[in-house]
Amino acid sequence: MRCEIVAVGTELLLGQIVDTNSSWMGEQLALAGIDSHFQVKVGDNRARIVDTIRRALARSDAVILCGGLGPTQDDITREAIAEVMGVALVRDQAMGEKIRRGFEARGRRFTVNNLRQADCPVGATFIPQMPGTAPGLVCSLGKQVIYAVPGVPFEMREMMEGTILPDLQQRAGVTAVIKSRVLKSWGETESRLAELLAERIDVLDRAGNPTIAFQASGIEGLKIRITAKAKDWAAAEALIAAEETNVRAIVGDAIFAVDEQTMESMVLDLLRERGLTLAVAESVTGGLVGARLTAVPGASDVFRGSVVSYASDVKFNVLGVPNGPVVTADAAKAMAIGAREHLGADVGIATTGVAGPAEQEGHPPGTVFLGLAHGEIPEAMWVRLPGDRRRVREYAVISVLNLLRLRVSGSSRSPVLR
Repeated sequence: MRCEIVAVGTELLLGQIVDTNSSWMGEQLALAGIDSHFQVKVGDNRARIVDTIRRALARSDAVILCGGLGPTQDDITREAIAEVMGVALVRDQAMGEKIRRGFEARGRRFTVNNLRQADCPVGATFIPQMPGTAPGLVCSLGKQVIYAVPGVPFEMREMMEGTILPDLQQRAGVTAVIKSRVLKSWGETESRLAELLAERIDVLDRAGNPTIAFQASGIEGLKIRITAKAKDWAAAEALIAAEETNVRAIVGDAIFAVDEQTMESMVLDLLRERGLTLAVAESVTGGLVGARLTAVPGASDVFRGSVVSYASDVKFNVLGVPNGPVVTADAAKAMAIGAREHLGADVGIATTGVAGPAEQEGHPPGTVFLGLAHGEIPEAMWVRLPGDRRRVREYAVISVLNLLRLRVSGSSRSPVLR
């Protein structure tokens, strides 16, 4: 069973909206054991949508169209599907009433053009899941099938999980399951990870199952994805668990999280386990560290607060940094100590540096000092981070949190990419 994804919307072609729907659908198809060899984008033009669907059907067994099911004049996915099927669009009165009631239940004004969403190609059926006002479609064409879902992500996902994926698996006769686990790491470059795991990957390539792949994800770290195919979830989980043990033995404590876990959630859990509280002093990161920590529910029992000491005189007068250059290891240590003392925490961390675009105090952009006050002797580390201003700041966040993670857990590993 081969399934093609077609994202509909001129805004996607213009770059006004990033197409995250297709990537999510592609991942879900792979996990469901359905091959997906093509993903296509097409604008809001009926002739081009029709041509795109026909091309997709010429090389695939199933097509999922995402977008163009709304009530406005440029929402023409339904019309294009009907043309490909060679049938008429018929307004379903029961669906029209359901849409009307949906608007009333949400306290929103109903307009007649919303009834366009109740139009259905003859022979097609509506997808039962309908979290919004636009119903999805299942359109059978003999042994082939076209699905249509709204472009609103949460609506699309509910329809995919509730109807489309199970229907595709049934049509394909899929009995095996595919499961993945993502190990997140920081401290080794992608090329270094590939080098470390080269022999293990060769062994897996010969065996064919499970597999290992890499993905660089910026502030989320470097991901190692382990994927296994088996007769059921339990068997797939056993394969993945065994391979995770092998990977961890090779990569070590550069791995900081699994799947949906984040650096900040793991740091907070670690501090909580040890009964420690945290304070932060930020210059170059301008509050990003505190923002990431407080985005985690329950952070307040560990995180005391943050001092955004962007101006030099704030570093001197509030945090007790000695007068002089502020992009230094000594300044980073003094900031971490000052934050710990002023906010009454057990541990203090700090960032100071140059995000760019111009150099500062003779340091080029990307120069960052990370400070840590944990125990009696403070620590500071100089790092040179790549990228533009935004990336330097984001990499500084994950690097200082990783420094904290490693030192509290007793590791002497470098906290930055090397």
